[in-house]
Order: sequence, then C-alpha cells, then structure tokens
Amino acid sequence: MYPEIMVIPMREELTRLGVQELRSAGEVDRVIPNQTGTAMVIVNSICGCAAGRMRPAVRMALQNANRPDKVFTVFAGQDSEATEQARKYFTGYPPSSPSIGMFRDGKLVHMLQRSDIEHREAADIARELKTAFDKFCSKSVEVSS
Repeated sequence: MYPEIMVIPMREELTRLGVQELRSAGEVDRVIPNQTGTAMVIVNSICGCAAGRMRPAVRMALQNANRPDKVFTVFAGQDSEATEQARKYFTGYPPSSPSIGMFRDGKLVHMLQRSDIEHREAADIARELKTAFDKFCSKSVEVSS
C-alpha cells in the first residue's frame, strides 16, 4: 500500500466528478446489489493506465447525455476489502485493475478490464463507455432478463 497522501490526487480525480468512494466491504454490499437503475463501479488504481487512460476516459464519458444513475469507485491496493468485495460482483471476470463495471438493477451488464484499457487511448475508452451508457442508461431502455 502506498501512503494515503500519495493517492489523494488520484482519488480526487474521480470524486471531483461526483463519483462516490466505497471504502469498506459493507459499503459495497449496501449499494451494488440493492441499486435500482444504473450504476458504474470503477476500480481505481495508482498505475499509469489508470492515470493516462481510465480516469480521463471516465471524465469524458460522464459528459454524455445518458449517464449512470450512480457512479462508485473503490481503490485497488488501498481499500483492499472494498475492492475485493466489488470484484465479487464482476461475475465471470478475473480481478483486474483498473476496471469498470456497469450494472443495471444490480446485475452486471458491461465490463471493461485492464486488458480493455491499457493499450487504448482515453477517447476510445470514453466512446465505449458512452455507447454502454446509451444502451443501458437511457430512461427509455427496456432490458429483458
């Protein structure tokens, strides 16, 4: 774990956008499975691909007309308990940092893993997120089970 003072700017890069931090397993369990509507859960990281690709992509994507109802973040390597718990909801995907999961009514509907982030430009990642927002976050969308 890095000293907290070192990761504050990385946390604030998302919280300034209105992203809510989840810092314990209990907080994760209170929001992810019980969320009605849409939620995006970001696994933040200190790595370069989070700094140069993932966080800028999230910033760009959140300017889209359709956005998740709620956006949450956990910080890998810092809030280990919360991160491990959030990853349990990323059904079918191995642990990955950074990563982004999109949920609708508590069910995972879209996932970006590190392998989807680390070799792409932020604008490309943002386009994928905006496409997912338009598909799953539009108020007129009906998702069948």
